[in-house]
Amino acid sequence: MVLARIAAAIDGVNDWFGRMVAWLTLGCVVVCFVVVFLRYVLSIGFIWLQELYVWQHAAVFMVGAGYTFLRGGQVRVDLFYSRMSERGQAIVDLIGSILFLLPWLAVLVLTSVPFVLSSWRILEWSSQAGGLPGLFLLKSIIWLFAALVGLQGVSTICKSLLVLTGHSALVPARPGTGGQG
Repeated sequence: MVLARIAAAIDGVNDWFGRMVAWLTLGCVVVCFVVVFLRYVLSIGFIWLQELYVWQHAAVFMVGAGYTFLRGGQVRVDLFYSRMSERGQAIVDLIGSILFLLPWLAVLVLTSVPFVLSSWRILEWSSQAGGLPGLFLLKSIIWLFAALVGLQGVSTICKSLLVLTGHSALVPARPGTGGQG
């Protein structure tokens, strides 16, 4: 069924992005260690190196958000949801994605357009002397975040529709697991 193929393709995209950006976590730890060692052992400091681990950390959270959503790691008030039937959960997921998630992402993108475009117009650097160039790239991650989470919202809608139309067996398994998405 088309909905199952769409959901599986989107899940694959977010799985790939999540696995790739996870490596930045290691980079973040290494760079942070180097910053601390240089500062407290050798009394040397580099603003660009300090910014590097902060930017990596931001990229991990923003680019990895779709992966987190795919894996069910998002914040959810689970008082009632966990006790609901598969059909009830599908209704909540469908309504939540259509009425809350996708409109919120649209607002995020629309309100960030001037912020990101003005940064690109001047090819913005860090405001700190000795800071990193390419702040405009970091700010653009807002749009990548919205795209990946929005795509995962579409996947959730597809999966919900599969459940609600009696095709829950077609719901694709989460990548890397044997369970259903």
